[in-house]
This record gives sequence, structure tokens and C-alpha cells, in this order.
Amino acid sequence: MSLTGFIGLGNMGGHMARNLLKNGKKLIVYDVNKTVVEQFKAEGCQVATHPADIAAASKQIVTVLPSSPHVKAVYQGDNGIFKTIQPGTLCMDSSTIDQIVTLEVAQAAALLKAEYIDSPISGGVTGAQQATLTFMVGAGNDATFARAEAVLSLMGKNIVNLGAVGNGTAAKICNNMLLGIQMVAVAETMNLGISMGLDAKALAGIINTSSGRCWSSDTYNPVPGVIPNIPCAKGYAGGFGTSLMAKDLSLAQNASTNTQAPTPMGSLAHQIYRILARDPTYQAKDFGVVYQFLKKQNV
Repeated sequence: MSLTGFIGLGNMGGHMARNLLKNGKKLIVYDVNKTVVEQFKAEGCQVATHPADIAAASKQIVTVLPSSPHVKAVYQGDNGIFKTIQPGTLCMDSSTIDQIVTLEVAQAAALLKAEYIDSPISGGVTGAQQATLTFMVGAGNDATFARAEAVLSLMGKNIVNLGAVGNGTAAKICNNMLLGIQMVAVAETMNLGISMGLDAKALAGIINTSSGRCWSSDTYNPVPGVIPNIPCAKGYAGGFGTSLMAKDLSLAQNASTNTQAPTPMGSLAHQIYRILARDPTYQAKDFGVVYQFLKKQNV
């Protein structure tokens, strides 16, 4: 059986890679976290010293990386994928990055007779664990999409073909901007209602059966005690970090500037999460901790 390459074994990527293993894929993996790599080695994976080793061994590669600079380094760096990539290789990048970087890397891959597509993800750590992720795919053509879908469907439930390369990234940026805005709105609404004397669960119940209902309230409410077994119930540990949300909101602001499409609420959410990402109290916490930040401002 041919090897599948996997680079980026963090909170999301680690679960995604294990779902490939569960579905019979043989993996060669790479991550800067050597402890995690050793765990995958113990589970039967081959391990690589550099991303270039992945490309030399595999013609289908999944990458899940934190930001645009990481993607550029993994693909185009001194020991990157493009140093040894084989013609006909399909690279599926599930990172959330600037659209312009997606297009640049895809163009560089094409010059090497390989394909790079964007396939960012939504569904959180739980979706990664349970293989229920949504993949927003910019594959460019139906044949490439079908090839990617055969791999991505082992890690997710909804594999959406959005057409041209770069469209998946655009969809993810828009989705995460809305998520950031929603979380701030839910956090300030819950803080206001509780400050007015309402019980947190009762208020959440009203919102979730009324017109204010959204994912940040009915599935990921940031007030401890409202929903069990999510990060806010565990001291905001794990989940989707404030630094990552600040990064994603910055991508939306970059896109807003490039397209001259106004995003006033996205800009305000970005400013709030930039504050959280710089504050040692909040920077390593799940993005729902914005509730605690707002609560602290109460006078």
C-alpha cells in the first residue's frame, strides 16, 4: 500500500491523521513536536526528518499548519516539500492562511507538475476526533476534487467542492470571521444578562430557542456550567486558541483591505482578540475566554 504523507500533528491534525490510520492508510508523518512524532511512530507510522522526506516517499500529502509563514516554509523552504516533490503528487492543505499565499504555492506546485489544493476545515477538535469535519475545497477541477475527496472523506463528513483553487481559503476566512464576531456577541450578551440577574442556563435556553441562536451559543457557549465537556468547562483549556482566532481575523482584515469590502464588526472582533492574544492570562486559552475578559471589565 502506498504511503500518505501528513505534516502538522497538532490539536486538529493529530486527530485527523489518526482517522486516516483507522481507515487503513499507511502514514509517513512530520511535525516540529518530536514527542508527538514519537507517539505516531509507536502507532506504526513512518517518520520523516524533514518535509522533503515526506514528498520523496508519498504522492498524496495532507498539511495542517498554523499560518501562512509555516505553509511557505513547509512547501518552499530549504528542506521543504518542493525540494523532492514527485510529478503527479497531490498536496491537500487544510491550513487557514492568506488566499494570496494559497495561490502562490499552487502556482509553484504546478511548475513542478504537481497539484496543491486548499481544503481548510471547520468543526473544531471534536469534529477532528469524530471525523465529522467540513472540508472547504478549492480543487480547480472535478478530477482533482474526486482524488482529494477519497482521502478527505476519511477525516470528515462534508467535503464541499467550491471550484477554483483559493475558494476554500476564502470560505474559511469568511466563516471564521463570523465565528469570531458571534463569540464576542454571545459573550457580551451572556455577561449582560447574568449581570441583570438572569440564570446563565435559563438565558442560554431562551437564546437557543429564539432569534439569537447560533453555534457559539447552542454548542460552544462560553459561560462555564452552561454546556459540559467543552473548553470553558475545563478552564478554557484546549479548543481553538485566542491567538489562532486573532490570526484568522487578521486574514479577514487583509482580505477586506485587498477587496475593499467593509467589515466593521470583523475589525472590532479582531481588535478584541488581538488584546487577548497578547495577554498572558488569555493567550493560551480557548477563544471562548473572551467571556472572562468582558466579565473582568464589569464595574
